[in-house]
Amino acid sequence: MGILVVGVRFKKAGKIYYFDPDEHQLALDDGVIVETARGIEYGQVVSGPHEVEEEEMVAPLKKVIRKATEADQQQLLLNREKEIKAYQAGLEKIAAHKLPMKLVSVEQTFDGNKIIFYFTADGRIDFRELVKDLASVFRIRIELRQIGVRDEAKMIGGLGCCGRELCCSAWLSDFVSVSIRMAKEQNLSLNPAKISGICGRLMCCLKYENECYEHAREEFPEIGTWVRTPEGEGRVTGINIFKNAISVELKESKVVKEYQSSEITPKNSPPGAPCENNRSCPCRLDEESV
Repeated sequence: MGILVVGVRFKKAGKIYYFDPDEHQLALDDGVIVETARGIEYGQVVSGPHEVEEEEMVAPLKKVIRKATEADQQQLLLNREKEIKAYQAGLEKIAAHKLPMKLVSVEQTFDGNKIIFYFTADGRIDFRELVKDLASVFRIRIELRQIGVRDEAKMIGGLGCCGRELCCSAWLSDFVSVSIRMAKEQNLSLNPAKISGICGRLMCCLKYENECYEHAREEFPEIGTWVRTPEGEGRVTGINIFKNAISVELKESKVVKEYQSSEITPKNSPPGAPCENNRSCPCRLDEESV
């Protein structure tokens, strides 16, 4: 038996949190008022009422307090105006305290009990005096939260090298782990300027097609494998999964030629016998055994 929930998001491209809709009739894009660890918050329904398995939920599952009213909408707009003023005040106070930090964004909780200042810095910052100064100005709880460069890009937004809005600020709710190996698997230039996003880290989109590349490469011999070609034995020096082609350096002439994968057979197999599993094929030899 599943549990009826609605998915709520508090920021554009933010994480989705689940709540009990209780007896409220909620639909996609409805505004709702809910209780979170930070207090009472305004969110938007991004996943209508549906059932999920109980073991998939993180207890306790809190209920939606109410569907957002016109007054709640006005309060939200008022909070946004306060955030703009708080951002300017934060910049002035940081400059006055001469702290080596960059203010990225300011967020006020819906109930107005706390203001959160997001910033980036190269190292740890002693901002205790800054917090006291800001608290004396706003007379509510102040929280300073240090974030990374990827979170900064997500908050500020911008355009990627593809000309489209950054994935992280448009729809990507969670950052994925990206490695330089993914760029190598896709035969991309390893020039940092070409494979890095505006945050300075490896582009998140390197992950999107990586699984397809890994699956496609399983049909090809690894680089360095010795194979038979129509012109004799040679060592694999490169592959092109789009052309279904393999580059081979011929043993006798040292000339590199490109062949279709159907023209290549493992060195230790009889002529015409295909390699069923190129990655574990016995044709893969060490330099000393050649």
